[in-house]
Amino acid sequence: MSKQTDQFKKVISHAKEYGFVFPSSEIYDGLSAVYDYAQNGVALKNNIREYWWKSMVQLNDNIVGIDAAIFMHPTTWKASGHVDAFNDPLIDNKVSKKRYRADVLVEDYVAKIESKIEKEILKAAKRFGESFDPEKFKSTNARVLDYQKKIDSIITRLSKSLENEDLVDVKKLIEELEISCPESGSRDWTEVKQFNLMFGTKLGASADSAMDLFLRPETAQGIFVNFLNVQKTGRMKLPFGIAQTGKAFRNEIVARQFIFRMREFEQMEMQFFIPPGTQKEWYDLWKKTRLKWHLALGLGQENYRFHDHEKLAHYADAATDIEFRFPFGFKELEGIHSRTDFDLSSHEKFTGKKLQYFDPERNENYIPYVVETSIGLDRMFLAVFSKALTEETLKDGSTRTVLKLPPALAPIKVAVFPLVKKDGLPELASKIVEDLKLDLATTYDEKDAVGRRYRRQDALGTPYCITIDHQTLEDQTITIRDRDTMEQERISIDNIKNLIMNKVSITYLLKLI
Repeated sequence: MSKQTDQFKKVISHAKEYGFVFPSSEIYDGLSAVYDYAQNGVALKNNIREYWWKSMVQLNDNIVGIDAAIFMHPTTWKASGHVDAFNDPLIDNKVSKKRYRADVLVEDYVAKIESKIEKEILKAAKRFGESFDPEKFKSTNARVLDYQKKIDSIITRLSKSLENEDLVDVKKLIEELEISCPESGSRDWTEVKQFNLMFGTKLGASADSAMDLFLRPETAQGIFVNFLNVQKTGRMKLPFGIAQTGKAFRNEIVARQFIFRMREFEQMEMQFFIPPGTQKEWYDLWKKTRLKWHLALGLGQENYRFHDHEKLAHYADAATDIEFRFPFGFKELEGIHSRTDFDLSSHEKFTGKKLQYFDPERNENYIPYVVETSIGLDRMFLAVFSKALTEETLKDGSTRTVLKLPPALAPIKVAVFPLVKKDGLPELASKIVEDLKLDLATTYDEKDAVGRRYRRQDALGTPYCITIDHQTLEDQTITIRDRDTMEQERISIDNIKNLIMNKVSITYLLKLI
């Protein structure tokens, strides 16, 4: 078993064992690629959403939020291009009978080459020590250059074939690379076919009169169809943005990698409306802005990279992904797209209603251009959770499992323990809990020895633990323990709230952006 696979299995196991993510309908053997967020998972998810929402809406005077309906008029998806173009190239293995996304098979092959480059860099770093320059090494080492040349060639060919809808060449590429089925090892493949990802449903009381609808495959269209409503009621002037979070649904045939790719998922999207001709400037600005948002979490700059699209969507004139180093390699976390005026122009064409903006500075009407930022909340959850899960060997040789979540995102901010269950300590601890929980997510724990309680809270990601002992009764001081350093100090009960609030609030994160 590879180190990456082993780590990913630990992530999935820890998420279930400690109440973060459960397989949906598990007592009925579950549903493939559908998951429930448990008591700690929903708190972490809500905190990530709040961090995004406040940074996007609260900190920007020219961005507002909406919550559009999941059901939309079916012509919406014709106008957006989803009916005709929202497809994945699928291929079946004749031996295992398993279905795969053809492009993902090729991308996984490329990821293996990238891991070889990483190994070469790590070996060189050990050999050369502090004087090692990874960028220079990547640009001069013959083996790495050969690997990179092969990667570039594969990606360019795949992008060109998909753009031209040359599915025959996609299969040829899979065959030439000798890509085998991950399950059976067979290279006996069917032809590549396109498969539309939208879920169909019906609206109406009877089968005869019901209207055929789709569950929305993205949240963006709810923003576009409300563009004029928001602009007029909010008296918004360009440039301005509309943000939204909410569920989307895609009939992923190859749903895998835990919550990374699911059939029901949540997006956090912002569409930024701008004058035509300014899209390059705003596209570059939002790339920088969104990366700063990620880096403020402290997950390590080396775990992020930009990947510019060679194959552009039908609506875009530029697109890039912020990729994150998941346990299974670098994968897309957030997309930044320059969508031109495609969406509003298309909705204007299909509805026959003007979706234009009068620009007083230009003294003209025009359809705005759009720069989009779109991030999967579930993927963001997985990125934070997987990077936070750590196993440490302590000075005494023992080990501990600790979830080093950014404190502002942690489900529980502080745990309060009475040292023993007598002498009035539980009553005092409960009083402190009652005071703290008005402002902080707080829990009380009196079961087991204090050391075990520390380990339990470490595994849950709780940044601070407070212990009430007999000295507390004498001088009103408590012991506060830091999750990451395990250091302890005594402070006054009166200082608890201020000390913790300064370090665990979303405000602390927002100041880092």
